[in-house]
Amino acid sequence: MIEDPLAALRPLHTPMPVSWWPPAPGWWIAVLLLTVCSILIYRYRKKRVAQRAALYELKWLASNRNDVKQPASRLNQLLKRYALVCWPAKEVAGLSGQSWLAFLDHNGGNGRFSNGPGRLLLSGPYQEVHADLDELIDLARQWIKTNLPK
Repeated sequence: MIEDPLAALRPLHTPMPVSWWPPAPGWWIAVLLLTVCSILIYRYRKKRVAQRAALYELKWLASNRNDVKQPASRLNQLLKRYALVCWPAKEVAGLSGQSWLAFLDHNGGNGRFSNGPGRLLLSGPYQEVHADLDELIDLARQWIKTNLPK
C-alpha cells in the first residue's frame, strides 16, 4: 500500500494573534482629527458665549418690552455691555450720546443708529411710548450678530 504523503507533513501552526497595540496609522490620524475638531469647536463656542447671552437677553427684552420699565434704556445697557466685551474699555466705556451712536454705526450699524431707529437710544429713556422699539430691537440684533468678541 502507498503511504499518504500528507501524513508526513507537520501540523499547521496558527499565527500569533494581532495585537491591538500599536494601532494602525489610520487610527492615529482619526484621533488627531477628532482632537483638533474638538478644540476648534470648544474655542468657537467659547468665543460666542457673550453673543449668545446678549441675543438671549435681547429676545427676552423683545418678548417682555411691555412689562419692562424703560425698555430703550435696558437695550442701551445691553448694547454697552456687549460692546465692552468686544472692544477694550478705553474705547467704549466713556462713550455716550451722539459719540455712542457714531461708534455703533461705525461698527456695523451702517448709519441706522444716528439717522434711523437708533436715535431712540438718546430720547427713549425719557419717553413712555416707543413706536420704533421693534425696529430698534431688530437693529440691535443685527449689530450683535455682526460683532464678535475679539
